[in-house]
Amino acid sequence: MVSQTIKTLPKPHKISLVALIIIVFILTISMLFSADASRHATSQVLQPGIKYPVDLVIDETTVRSSNVESAPSTSETISYQVKSGDNLAKIFKHVGLSASDTYHVSRAGKDAKKLLTMMPGEFLNFTFDERGKINTLIYEYSETETLIITRKSDDDYTSMIATADVYSKPTFAQGEIESSFWNAGIKAGMTDNKIMELADIFGWDIDFAMEIRAGDTFNVMYEERYVNGDFIGFGDILAAEFVNQGEVFQAIRHTDGSYYAPNGRSMKKSFLRAPVNFRYISSNFTKKRYHPVQKRWKAHRGTDYAAPTGTPVVAAGKGRVIKSTYDKFNGHHVFIQHGDRYVTKYLHFSKRKVKNGEIVKQGQVIGLLGSTGMSSGPHLHYEFLVDGVHRNPRTVTLPKAEPIDKNEKNAFMQLTEQRLVLLNNNKRIMLASIN
Repeated sequence: MVSQTIKTLPKPHKISLVALIIIVFILTISMLFSADASRHATSQVLQPGIKYPVDLVIDETTVRSSNVESAPSTSETISYQVKSGDNLAKIFKHVGLSASDTYHVSRAGKDAKKLLTMMPGEFLNFTFDERGKINTLIYEYSETETLIITRKSDDDYTSMIATADVYSKPTFAQGEIESSFWNAGIKAGMTDNKIMELADIFGWDIDFAMEIRAGDTFNVMYEERYVNGDFIGFGDILAAEFVNQGEVFQAIRHTDGSYYAPNGRSMKKSFLRAPVNFRYISSNFTKKRYHPVQKRWKAHRGTDYAAPTGTPVVAAGKGRVIKSTYDKFNGHHVFIQHGDRYVTKYLHFSKRKVKNGEIVKQGQVIGLLGSTGMSSGPHLHYEFLVDGVHRNPRTVTLPKAEPIDKNEKNAFMQLTEQRLVLLNNNKRIMLASIN
């Protein structure tokens, strides 16, 4: 009986295990919901006077000012090329600097004013500290001079001009004129500027437009300039010789920057022979000429120099502007009084550059060549008056400038001897190489 009873009873331990698993699962879910509800309730009700911990994660990004394009990165070096229309504020904004930076750098001393004269194509070089503040600003504004601005503090900068040492050595050029002086200069390896400088030196004694002949020769010594061993350009003409139609002219540059003949006579006169770089003479000084506009014969009391409109016209000598105006005959014109005896007149400008009463220096631009007034084409009509009488500007005897100072005469004579020896040696070497 007992044995039968045991066999017919259910198996309670199997039922209890399944139920236990279900109960545990239900309790776990209930506890999770209860905990979430508790946290939610706590987040909605904050007790005054109690500090609650907050977990805050900050993304490390560079905070940039709203008025700059982008702040420079740590220890960055930037080279910026100046563009047309740029100024210091625009450049600083472009490289990521603020208006405050611009203000403080611009007040870095008198040398910092060089930043106001920046030209398109030049470069500004910046270096920065770890915060993006300027350490140095470098502006190389010439072959030998560099502006350096250095930060002392965030609102205090200093400026200085660094000048590179320049080394000069003489070089030589010589040639013989076949077709033109210009072509001979180019063939001799001279630059356009050097050719013009040589013509200017002898322009008081030689009319390079009318008096140059085939067979004329020149021999010139001038400087080559170097910085740190690098060639940076040509310097001054030191000595020169020009043989024109058999007549020898020599010029030596003294330490005062002026040119003198070997005897100490100044190569300059009180007036320029021609006050403009012209292409040709369209009309000479004459007592009788058929006027192209008025269509009648009349005296032509000056020289007409033809050149393109806008060509600069300079004062033939130092003096005072006694007239600068416009009329229907002379167009834009300028008259200059030189001392008590001399007056020069310049007619048909496209634009005047001086005013009545202004004191002008020899070689100063006084107007731009044009064709205003009674004119048939662009040219400068130039007149030269002595004691109120018109004289031919191309042939009038020009008064001489002062010779070299007596106190400088001995030093100049020694310098002259040395440089003429070098010129003559170079001439012999060149002739020997040709033969």
